[in-house]
Amino acid sequence: MSLDSAREAFLAEVAELLQSMEDALLALEDDPKDPESLNEVFRAMHTIKGTGGVFGYDSIVDFTHTVETLMDQVRSGQVPLTRPLIAALFECRDHTARLVEAIVEASTPEAPLDPELARAGDALLAQLSPSGKAARATAPSTAAPSAADPKYLPVVSDLWMITLKFKHDTFRDGMDPLSFLRYLGSLGDLVHVTTLLDPEATREDGFDPESCYLHFGIGFRGEVDKPTLAGVFEFADQDCEIRILEPDTAQSKYLELLAAVPDDQVGWIGDLLLRIGALTQGELDRALETQAAESGEASDGEEAERKRRIGEILIEQGSIKPAVVEQAARTQEAVRTRRQEEAHFIRVDAQRLGHLIDLIGELVTSSAAIRVLVKRAGVEDMNEVIDGVEYLVSEIRDNALQLRMVPIGESLSRFKRVVRDASRELSKEIELVITGGETELDKTVVEKMIDPLTHLIRNAIDHGIETPEVRRSHGKPSQGTVRINAYHDSGHIVVEIADDGAGLDAERIRAKAEAVGLVKSDDVLTREETLRLIFAAGLSTKEQATNLSGRGVGMDVVRRNIEALRGTVELDSHLGEGTLVTIVLPLTLAIIDGFLVSAGPDQYVIPLAQVAECVEMGAASGIKRHGEHYINLRGEVLPFIRLTELFENADPRRRAGRRESLVVVRFGHHKMGLVVDALLGELQTVIKPLGKVFERLRGVAGATILGTGDIALILDVAELAAIAEGQRDSAGKRPVVT
Repeated sequence: MSLDSAREAFLAEVAELLQSMEDALLALEDDPKDPESLNEVFRAMHTIKGTGGVFGYDSIVDFTHTVETLMDQVRSGQVPLTRPLIAALFECRDHTARLVEAIVEASTPEAPLDPELARAGDALLAQLSPSGKAARATAPSTAAPSAADPKYLPVVSDLWMITLKFKHDTFRDGMDPLSFLRYLGSLGDLVHVTTLLDPEATREDGFDPESCYLHFGIGFRGEVDKPTLAGVFEFADQDCEIRILEPDTAQSKYLELLAAVPDDQVGWIGDLLLRIGALTQGELDRALETQAAESGEASDGEEAERKRRIGEILIEQGSIKPAVVEQAARTQEAVRTRRQEEAHFIRVDAQRLGHLIDLIGELVTSSAAIRVLVKRAGVEDMNEVIDGVEYLVSEIRDNALQLRMVPIGESLSRFKRVVRDASRELSKEIELVITGGETELDKTVVEKMIDPLTHLIRNAIDHGIETPEVRRSHGKPSQGTVRINAYHDSGHIVVEIADDGAGLDAERIRAKAEAVGLVKSDDVLTREETLRLIFAAGLSTKEQATNLSGRGVGMDVVRRNIEALRGTVELDSHLGEGTLVTIVLPLTLAIIDGFLVSAGPDQYVIPLAQVAECVEMGAASGIKRHGEHYINLRGEVLPFIRLTELFENADPRRRAGRRESLVVVRFGHHKMGLVVDALLGELQTVIKPLGKVFERLRGVAGATILGTGDIALILDVAELAAIAEGQRDSAGKRPVVT
């Protein structure tokens, strides 16, 4: 792997870790004692520190080391997790992101850190603890030591508990028990030594003056690890039963090391505990012997299946504490789960996937061209083969597009942080409720809708939700609610953003629009048209601008961005009750099922998912004219638009009185009719964007190439509806296609 690709992997990993940390901190605000969330915050900082050290990003290592140390103290109960501390951890998360961005943009890892950024980091560390700056100065400036390196254990402040049971032949084998104790004393302090005699020494007929009956219980303090202590008694392991139980501080470090062991180094529990230095080889061998002996005593195969786990035996032997074994088991299970999940997934470069979909689009066009040629040649025997090819192309298309589908909830969850920070900034109490997160949408659409959604949510927080005092005075609960709901509807995805705030004042919007010249005082507007004025550039009803909104530069951007995705945005609001914004977007921007129609000499494609029904115009079909631009279809009044009138391309050769067809289309919660000359059937449609010369054409979403080689325009149903209903003001209208 090249250095550039490795850094790209580093950035991707850091982004995922910081997002996981943010989600965990949000969970901790609800439950500060949640162990999984605490571990997630610790793991994020620990992993970023280690990977940052690999690239020599010392400032990242220094900063994250302090946060990691603090989280270790929080996990062990030494430091309480308060709301101010959680708020500081949020800031640490953001500062780490800024550090990564600044360092990666620098020319070399050794480039000096921006002084202002360094001061911000120092201030954060000072918030975490009075000794924050000192901790930063003494933090390691290179890669974090391997999880398998036991020397990474800190200086212990409590006691190692050591028990020694010398065997009867110790003296005969030339061993002196006191020599081991003297050597142990050279490594630290023998705080407490208890000497016990083997019960056999008190038996008159069992005492042998040449045998050893000594047992020792030792409380030891020293800057050592377990393998070092085991090495003291290395030459006596055949003459002595040794038990070494770690102190609480060492146990805490073992838990940390277990959380940091790379997945590819996680094996069975015994090997895992041996790797982190929590177990010696002798202790493990002794436990395995016990396990094998118990299995050998089993009377049948069923009993052998019930043999005790190695962790249980180690705890019983006093070789390790239960908490360490439990953490090792969790680590093992987590890795097993991740490996199973990874076996079902593979990462694919987005550009490669996009290129594949482009090729499939060309394949769709070529397949349609082959059918046209076969039909012209009159080769009837080829129809069955062509049908099979088109079916396979359709399946390949659907599966390829499915590869780019992602649950929208992954993107919506980031707004939890937006709501949290904004509500605190404005001294409001706001809850964010997300439903329909499992709804899938094309990744390219998801990426482009984040900015519009951010504008809408910020507006809901700033303009919509009132302060707790105001809400209580109006009989509302002090905590406001912002809801995001996503669901599929007719081949589209619908995203609703609702709040239970103050709502929009239509009269105030009208007055503001008149003040800035958007409408005239004698213009007649419906309530819906008045509310839609907030999507006009430069209109804001906020008296004072804030950091969130209020300068009138958000809602017009929302409308333009949504329309650029071939989507629509609708708004409904009631004063004092709240506001609902509904966004309707296509599921994909690449290939769709279309319905081909003709109007005049030209052909047009209507997205098939939006076609409700097709009927012939005339009294026999239950259609009656209901004014100039409306029809009555079986008792339902619908607006309609005649495509030949809109595009001014009526065919002069068309016989007068020839029947037309009505295509009833739906968009969101509305319906309308499109009057066409002929219905030509369904087809797979590859969406081609229009060039800049045609980008302002009204009522057109794109174009496609038909099997005949002709070009057909893809209709934008929502914009055609706006034309039919006359809901758009004259300012900024696009010219009609000619």
